[in-house]
Amino acid sequence: MGLDSVAMDIMPLGSIGTFIRGNGIQKKDFTDSGVGCIHYGQIHTFYGTFALETKTFVSAEHAKKLRKAKKGDLVIATTSEDVDGVCKAVAWLGNEDIAISSDAYIFRHNQNPKYISYLFQTRMFHEHKKRYATGTKVIRVSGANIAKFQAPIPPLPVQEEIVSILDKFTKLEAELEAELEARKKQYDYYRNQLLSPIEIGDKWYINEKEIEWRTLGDVGKICMCKRVMKNQTNIEGGIPFYKIGTFGKDADAFISEDLYLDYKSRYSFPNRGEVLISAAGTIGRAVIYNGEPAYFQDSNIVWIQNDESIVKNKYLFYYYQIVNWKTDGGTISRLYNDNLAKTKIPIPPLEEQERIVAILDKFDALVNDISIGLPAELTFRRQQYEYYLNKLLTFKNKDNGKGV
Repeated sequence: MGLDSVAMDIMPLGSIGTFIRGNGIQKKDFTDSGVGCIHYGQIHTFYGTFALETKTFVSAEHAKKLRKAKKGDLVIATTSEDVDGVCKAVAWLGNEDIAISSDAYIFRHNQNPKYISYLFQTRMFHEHKKRYATGTKVIRVSGANIAKFQAPIPPLPVQEEIVSILDKFTKLEAELEAELEARKKQYDYYRNQLLSPIEIGDKWYINEKEIEWRTLGDVGKICMCKRVMKNQTNIEGGIPFYKIGTFGKDADAFISEDLYLDYKSRYSFPNRGEVLISAAGTIGRAVIYNGEPAYFQDSNIVWIQNDESIVKNKYLFYYYQIVNWKTDGGTISRLYNDNLAKTKIPIPPLEEQERIVAILDKFDALVNDISIGLPAELTFRRQQYEYYLNKLLTFKNKDNGKGV
């Protein structure tokens, strides 16, 4: 696009602006109206590249004590659970001054606000913050170390051109995300309709097919893996060991192949296709076991060793998504085997189960399979955005001609 040939001085952020640490906002200080504020946690969960309005407010009286961002300032979250999240930034473009919490910095400068915000999303900035990140459970980068970042600062007209291009990618991605979210709601609606029984007289039906109510304890045996002790795991590699925090995600612990084969041969172990379910954390999260070597944390991850002549695994998988896991006393914090065994499910004839599964499989692919449809297009657009983000923000140093 020709912008990579633009030459300019490369300079530390600290030389083009001032870093001001936020202060004194806790969630209990939020009010329904008053002076707008940004809490550092909201930068991770709510805000994008820029903002025109705040999600929350503090009272005018409390705001007098707080440091404020002005229009055009960058607001930076300086703590996170991981390196990827730390230093996430949002450009404040609203007309009013807003209060900023501690664990966030205000960067006051005279550049294009969106350009600076986009700069914080580049690979070169990511490498910079990795170098200075400290901590284990909570990752931090100080304002002084952010200020050391060697930033490419082209003339303002070039910044505006870059922002215009990246804004188009951002808008397209937002439109795709909104469309995908609408599809997911549609999928949820049809799934609930297909799996919700109705009572007619003294009988119950799903999609005009008579069903039988049975407890999960009647359907099959509740199983779990043999307990693995912490000293039997490692973080280097081997057979993935899934704990409740990594269930359905990437494993961060492993066991030896010898231990895996020994425990798999002597104790309960899921068959391919059986549905694993979380009994703690996010109660009832379901994952179909794909048959690949893996081991699962006892008691926190369980499954029903069910008879597929009664209920299909995939039907169970979809029905688990709509179950309200509750006891007589209300919402539960842990799914005990007794709770699971007593949970009633409607069981239609096998042919109807298979028909429901076939319909829901198609819907599920449309909203979750990244190889087809909207998820595939959204993945492609995100990759395209990342490519152009880094391409457009790579320039030649005016003095030595080397890219930065």
